Amino acid sequence: MKNLFGAPLHFLLLLASQTCGKSLFPFFFKVFCLFSSMFLRSQPPSLFPEAVRIKSTPGASAEGFIQAKPDETVSLICEITDTNLQEEELNWQRNGAAVSLTDTNKNTPSAVCITPVIPEDDEATFTCSLRKNSTASASVTLKVSYPPQLSGSENITIEEEEDLVLECVMKANPLVTAVLWTLNGSTVDLIGGGFTVTNDGQISRLQINNVDQSLHDGIYECTAVSPMFPNSKFTGSYVHKTMKFPLVPLIAGLVVVLVTSILAVVSRWRKIAKVTQKIDSHTKRYCLNQFNSILFV
Repeated sequence: MKNLFGAPLHFLLLLASQTCGKSLFPFFFKVFCLFSSMFLRSQPPSLFPEAVRIKSTPGASAEGFIQAKPDETVSLICEITDTNLQEEELNWQRNGAAVSLTDTNKNTPSAVCITPVIPEDDEATFTCSLRKNSTASASVTLKVSYPPQLSGSENITIEEEEDLVLECVMKANPLVTAVLWTLNGSTVDLIGGGFTVTNDGQISRLQINNVDQSLHDGIYECTAVSPMFPNSKFTGSYVHKTMKFPLVPLIAGLVVVLVTSILAVVSRWRKIAKVTQKIDSHTKRYCLNQFNSILFV
């Protein structure tokens, strides 16, 4: 509609919508007013002049998205395009929360810098608006792309017949397309090897119930494939060793503790018995002396 008739029609419709409440107009003009009001409400905000705009480095798409990667820097500059509003102050918000600005950075052009970009900045929306009129605003949204952070090695020792759970954190944007678990270079046998693999989109877990040294000892690797880096593989490894349960040493230790405890009790009992005998003997002698003294008085 705007391309066909231009700004004059838009101005006429706007004027008509503002005078629809007056009863002096004929019926047909009231219908025209109703139509113009509905037309204006249905138009996107871009039909109206923009008072505020954001320039960014790197540049934003037509939809307002800025592509970035971790450790990069994103610069945002907010400008007031309406010459009549050049003295107005500006506000910045990140996901609806106010961004602290210095006094010299509240006027056009106002700048915000995101450095370094981190994965948590993904989907963060930055909005610049007039302080006195928040409807006059512009927004951009960060799209942070990063691969899965898999690296390093971990040594794990576990006793036989226990359960083992290995985790592979595969958080990435975009999401990884595949995760592969291997044992000593071969894909784990989910059927015959007693393995269970679960995946929630962020973490892949390899679970082993009743660890068997002959089946499960070795080097486990988790490899993730990312559509962002189709020619690269991201791998984390675990060196797993199974320790048999030390039954014989445990029994020997228990026997030693038991025998030591019995000997300690017997020794203590003998000491108590000797002390008791001494007390009884002393008491008897004292009583006998008292009896003799009474007889000879």
